Amino acid sequence: MKYVLVTGGVVSGLGKGVTASSIGVVLKACGLRVTSIKIDPYLNTDAGTMSPFEHGEVFVLDDGGEVDLDLGNYERFLDVTLTRDNNITTGKIYQSVLEKERKGDYLGKTVQVILCTLLVHCSHGCMMLITHCFCIFTVFQVVPHVTDAIRNWIETVSVIPVDGKEGPADVCVIELGGTVGDIESMPFIEALRQLFFSVGQDNFCLIHVSLIPVLGVVGEQKTKPTQHSVRELRALGLTPHFLACRSAEPLLESTKLKLSQFCHVADGNILNIHDVPNIWHIPLLLRNQNAHDAILKHLNLRSVATPPELQEWTKRAETFDNLQNSVRIAMVGKYVGLPDSYLSVVKALLHACIARSLKPSVDWIAASDLEDESSESTPEAHTAAWRTLREAACVLVPGGFGDRGVRGMLLAAKYARENNVPYLGICLGMQIAVIEFARSVLGLQGANSTEFDADTQNPVVIFMPEGSKTHMGSTMRLGSRRTLLQTPDCITAKLYHNSEYVDERHRHRYEVNPEVVGILEEAGLRFVGKDESGKRMEILENPSHPFYVGVQFHPEFKSRPGRPSALFLGLILAATGQLEAYLTKQQNGSL
Repeated sequence: MKYVLVTGGVVSGLGKGVTASSIGVVLKACGLRVTSIKIDPYLNTDAGTMSPFEHGEVFVLDDGGEVDLDLGNYERFLDVTLTRDNNITTGKIYQSVLEKERKGDYLGKTVQVILCTLLVHCSHGCMMLITHCFCIFTVFQVVPHVTDAIRNWIETVSVIPVDGKEGPADVCVIELGGTVGDIESMPFIEALRQLFFSVGQDNFCLIHVSLIPVLGVVGEQKTKPTQHSVRELRALGLTPHFLACRSAEPLLESTKLKLSQFCHVADGNILNIHDVPNIWHIPLLLRNQNAHDAILKHLNLRSVATPPELQEWTKRAETFDNLQNSVRIAMVGKYVGLPDSYLSVVKALLHACIARSLKPSVDWIAASDLEDESSESTPEAHTAAWRTLREAACVLVPGGFGDRGVRGMLLAAKYARENNVPYLGICLGMQIAVIEFARSVLGLQGANSTEFDADTQNPVVIFMPEGSKTHMGSTMRLGSRRTLLQTPDCITAKLYHNSEYVDERHRHRYEVNPEVVGILEEAGLRFVGKDESGKRMEILENPSHPFYVGVQFHPEFKSRPGRPSALFLGLILAATGQLEAYLTKQQNGSL
């Protein structure tokens, strides 16, 4: 197995995930099979209990793994299906070590984080004796049990095929989250240092992503932050073979020369990832700098690789750059203050729009700004939110948890239903559609979800009976589940090419109350998709509406460039008045 490690320095948020994904794309374009691992040094076992404001969206995998959003980038860029084990966290490592300790696997040995005394070079070149009780700074050492667990995890997961083929991949791209120097990542850096030593130079390539800032007053590209970052990495036992330098503008040759001299990296191995119109240009940037050839040479893979085939990526990137027409999409959500909270939804919209030669124009609407109370507390925001909603061509209500903003979502769903505006409700968005219909059409006063009102007299959405009310992590209905389409005579079935079933990813604790399904359908709603038991509602449609669809699953997680999600495509088609013609062509076999 060949390993490509991507680390980051100077500041977080430089785009290590996109860089790692793009490196994978370029290597895959050379005919190699690629897999990916993301290391998150936080103590959480997984991302499932994190707020979207903390860490962006929680991406859900087929096997139910709740993971970092970067794994979504890997799946979309590389077109692979990853597992929960492709996301390593400190919590998982320590949990596995402690489980082994409880079983007695360590034969009575002491398992601990130990005090370390080291001689290191100070910034002036002197030798200093450093000792610290809690191993702060760079003097952090973990006994082999922990680092061995990390190495074993990497080596085991890297050989699991993720592309649907037999046998292991050729290259495993590993992204180390955080920034070099973070104390929480020290065990992983040590484990990776040991991995490098064990597999050898020809099988391990380290790419360090760093920032090249430009000070406004001076206007000069500054290399000192990168120099310090590389120095810190070298002090921990790892020397980068490549630098991936993030900058606003292309690097000057003088900047590259300085980086090469002071970071001990060959001039040809200094890659520049400057700002581009869209991220689909990043693999092309790397290809144009012959990054693939340099990496292949380092890993001794030239003999089995082919010239990179990136015509499809080139066409996709250029198509997006040249789009003129756009479609306005009102995104009514709880976490709109951080767009990464809905990253996969945004990407799915992009995939669908590109398929119809359109540029997505997402109007972010905080659901709470639509509520009546905001007309008094924040009148300007209230007015702006409603104006934006009315000007949009379609409405999308994504998933979420908790009661904040729910009344605003109900108002958005009601507006879309009453004004024939295309509506797509995902997870919570589907439940919102049910609650609004029960209140407005059935007249069920106070109809609600027990998530928002445990004592409601009309619980149209209820807690799933198999769920846990005491533990939050990994206790939801998660992962890929089968939904059986009840009739071919519905929009959803036609968008899914008349399939009898669909397999989509789920993440929810609440569901439509099966006891109210009958009265909802009598009033006009249709539940056209159900689970295999027939008791859990998965897809709803309103036949009297051009496009009013709610789904309990998350179709955004399986959307890919060139293969947009059927439901997102349907939303965009409906928003632009093309849905009926599209479905007619499809039924006639011309699509």
